[in-house]
Amino acid sequence: MTIKEGDTLPDATFMTFGAEGPRPIGNDELFKGKKVALVAVPGAFTPTCSANHLPGFKEHEAELKAKGVDAIAFVSVNDVFVMRAWGKDQGVGDDIIMLADGNGAFTKAIGLEMDGSKFGMGTRSQRYSMIVDDGKVEKLNVEEGGEFRVSAADYMLAQL
Repeated sequence: MTIKEGDTLPDATFMTFGAEGPRPIGNDELFKGKKVALVAVPGAFTPTCSANHLPGFKEHEAELKAKGVDAIAFVSVNDVFVMRAWGKDQGVGDDIIMLADGNGAFTKAIGLEMDGSKFGMGTRSQRYSMIVDDGKVEKLNVEEGGEFRVSAADYMLAQL
C-alpha cells in the first residue's frame, strides 16, 4: 500500500553521519513535534538529483524555514557513506539532513519503491517530496516516470 496524505509515517530507522561517525536516527528524533520537508531521490550523485533536486532545496532552505519548515531531509536507498559524500559534494553542511535508507526498508514500508535494475541500480526510491508534520504526511508529491516537477523546492514552497 502506498502512503497517502493524512497517514502517519511508519516507524523507521535511517542512518546519518554525526560527529562520531555513522549513527541511527529514528522517527521520533526526525519528526516528533516538527514540520519536516522530506525529499527522496533514486540515488545520490545521479544527474537530476545532483544538478537540480538537492541544489534547489539548498537554495530555498531559508524560505522553507521562514514558512514553518523546521528541517529538510533527503533520503535515498544508498549507504550512509555515499549520502555523507554527496552532502559534502553539494555543500549542504548542517542545512539538510542526509538520510541513508540503505536496505530500502522505509521506502518499501511507504510503498514508494521502484525497480531501477535496467539502470543497474536495483530497487530504489521513487522521486518524491512530502511535508511531514509531527510524523503525519501533510502533503505528498510523487513524480511520474523520470519527471522532476512536483517534488521540487519551489513547488513545495507554493504548498506552504
